[in-house]
Amino acid sequence: MTIAAAATSTTSTELKSSSSLVNSQRHNWGVEEITQLFEMPLNDLLFKAQTTHRQYFDANEVQVSTLLSIKTGACPEDCKYCPQSVHNDTGLDAERLMKVKEVIKEAVAAKQQGATRFCMGAAWKNPRAKDMPYVLEMVKEVKAMGLETCMTLGMLAPDQAEQLADAGLDYYNHNLDTSPEFYGSIITTRTYQDRLDTLHNVRHSGMKVCAGGIVGMGENLRDRVGLLQQLANMPQHPESVPINMLVKVEGTPLDQVEDLEPFDFIRTVAVARILMPQSHVRLSAGREAMNEQMQAMCFFAGANSIFYGERLLTTDNPAAEKDRALFVKLGIRPEKRQGVSDEAHQGAIEQAMVNAKSDQLFVDASI
Repeated sequence: MTIAAAATSTTSTELKSSSSLVNSQRHNWGVEEITQLFEMPLNDLLFKAQTTHRQYFDANEVQVSTLLSIKTGACPEDCKYCPQSVHNDTGLDAERLMKVKEVIKEAVAAKQQGATRFCMGAAWKNPRAKDMPYVLEMVKEVKAMGLETCMTLGMLAPDQAEQLADAGLDYYNHNLDTSPEFYGSIITTRTYQDRLDTLHNVRHSGMKVCAGGIVGMGENLRDRVGLLQQLANMPQHPESVPINMLVKVEGTPLDQVEDLEPFDFIRTVAVARILMPQSHVRLSAGREAMNEQMQAMCFFAGANSIFYGERLLTTDNPAAEKDRALFVKLGIRPEKRQGVSDEAHQGAIEQAMVNAKSDQLFVDASI
């Protein structure tokens, strides 16, 4: 057997079971250690991240989610990046909480497009008591369709977290956004401790945690280090870690901030993968501005989750067809989730592969 053939025959299962490769998860990362990772030569950093990634995941599988805004605009928080804040004049019309039947219709469409997780977001500081029955019914109905469920509704009190868990909610998203030191420059209406308390309530209820942050808001390297340190040093790593690249929206205080260097974003993904080896690292907001090559480098750096579809709350996200085409080019498959059907997405990918191969069999006679 040639060296190449031997490498090809090595499966992800074999890599995962190799005791010589597997690193135990850590929760005591220091600032200097993380900084040294960020400052590694890029090829060395990517190699380390990819090697870590293959210990726990199939390197050619990506988890697919769809996100729906179930209540848009008029949020009382003053997040400087957010077009939904009442403090920012972005021309976004406020909308009431969607009806349950409308949410279910969107969930059906998402499943037909191949999503395995359906995430629902509401622009609230925290959910009100009168809205909870409707929110809980959404969770139950979407869950009954065979989709994983996720919500982001703002801060949660312990009893609200318990209600959502009892309804069957799988994941709750609540981002830290940035480092504790830079946080006050971005938000003043909610403290960093408020966010940590919500994540504690979510974890205590038994739900899985989805928590990450945003880069490109004018923060420096130390702030990106601080964000990842906060996440990686939690008693239990978030199961999902969304890494968002700022989407600059006219009318927000950050609409003129300097663009983030793409390699800095890729480095952030790679370091997140190394620090939290068993978490799904998600390419979230900002993918619309990334070309295929940048997205491919992020996947190589250890990203293995995306939001799939046309819209990401109130900002653009690459269309489903573009995502399918990129998956075909890279040989990526949708991750199979236990108890979750992904036949629609897998079928679409397989058909796209057939079409791609068929196109290669013909020449354009008009040329």
